[in-house]
Amino acid sequence: MSKVKNTVAAIGLLASVPAFAAEEKMADKPGVPSLGQIMGASGINVSGYVDTAYTYLSGKGNFVDPTTGSVLGSNRVFDTTRNSFNLQMIDVTVSKLPSNGFGGLVNLNFGPDADVVAAAGPGNTKEVQQAYVHYANGPLMVIAGKFVTMAGAEVIKSPNNLNFSRSILFGYAIPFAHTGARLTYTVNDKLSLMAGVNNGWDAQKDNNHNKTLEVGFSANPVKPLLLAGSLHSGKEYSDSASTSPTGNLGLRNLLDLVATWNATDALSFILNYDYGTQEDAVTVGQKAKWQGVAGYANYKFADKWRVALRAETFDDKDGYRTGVVQKWDEATLTLAHMPSENVELRAEVRADKSDKKSFLKSDGTATDNQNSIALQAIYKF
Repeated sequence: MSKVKNTVAAIGLLASVPAFAAEEKMADKPGVPSLGQIMGASGINVSGYVDTAYTYLSGKGNFVDPTTGSVLGSNRVFDTTRNSFNLQMIDVTVSKLPSNGFGGLVNLNFGPDADVVAAAGPGNTKEVQQAYVHYANGPLMVIAGKFVTMAGAEVIKSPNNLNFSRSILFGYAIPFAHTGARLTYTVNDKLSLMAGVNNGWDAQKDNNHNKTLEVGFSANPVKPLLLAGSLHSGKEYSDSASTSPTGNLGLRNLLDLVATWNATDALSFILNYDYGTQEDAVTVGQKAKWQGVAGYANYKFADKWRVALRAETFDDKDGYRTGVVQKWDEATLTLAHMPSENVELRAEVRADKSDKKSFLKSDGTATDNQNSIALQAIYKF
């Protein structure tokens, strides 16, 4: 399943090439194509990114039980280090996805972020984020294997998000990925429908002999407005572990809605809502509920500069997702600079607030708030 960043500066590079008289110039050698050009000519696409960052948290980055004082899990998704320079992720994707016929995609992750989303279990700094066979025929597309969830406004790939830190909803309301099959049918240029079946939330292998069903849609009713929604339903163990789960087996449902409004070429807004339930969450007969809403604004105020604001609230009504019965709010401000097509530099500040003393301070005591700053550099290839 989400911290903050401050200022960044760009570095320029100056190169000079010696000039030679025309009669002294040697004949050019035939150009040697790169590996990317060779693979591109065969319809294979290779892409990826390197994600590095500096993160600082005012606390230890953990939740604490306000009643017992017990230290719980991390309250951040990827930016979990209190005061450190980090290699967040190395991401490599190789794909061939023809508009008609068979193809495939492999997306590999390396680094600490890979361990967070590891469907094969914790303790891995490498992860197959996605690997699937693809088939397309006209308006129909089918993928089978492992793929990211259709839920949520944010994704695992950092360059595709507006902020560096992930939202509460990304970390606590929705799954990361699924293993199964998904069908997409494009009705027309304004509507697509999706349906699928998979092994459940972040489970590479079926751990409970049940399947999760998913249905969704993507719509563009008018040019500036994009709408997406999905519903996921299937039995999951109450402890949510992907490899060796225990606890009660109960039905888990999730409704996810996302609306994007592109007001102008420079200004856009996003609204994301999630509502989830888990039957027999802690004890048999008890249903846990959680819901949250996140709003985003992104403004490109210059050719290579933009600023993004995120504000959200999350109600963990029964303490099932965070370990604490709490209402958790956060606001994040990110300044981004793109000195070149392949590089993005981000500076971010974030403030988190709970209605309970659920954040663990650096001195071991509890408080109701946590602040953070972060600097991020992304190189895309």
